Amino acid sequence: TDYFVIASGTSDAHVRGMAEHLMERHHPHHVEGLPAGRWVLLDYVDVVVHVFHPELREFYQLERLWGDAPPVSWGEVGSVG
Repeated sequence: TDYFVIASGTSDAHVRGMAEHLMERHHPHHVEGLPAGRWVLLDYVDVVVHVFHPELREFYQLERLWGDAPPVSWGEVGSVG
C-alpha cells in the first residue's frame, strides 16, 4: 500500500453508507468490516481506505501510528480502482 485514506462517519449506518458509496464507484480488491459498520477497510491495493466510527478512530489513532508519513492531497494520489 502506498497511501492510507482515513475518514469518519457519524454512526454505524453512516460509516456503512460512506463505504458502500465508495464501493459503487470504485471496486475494491478486498473489504473488511462492512456488516458491523464500526470500522470498514476498503483495500484498493495501492490505496487503503479506513472509514471509522468516531469512537474507534479515536481508540486506534492511525494518524498517530503513521504520523511521520507526509500528508498528500487527494489529487496527488491519482485515480483509485
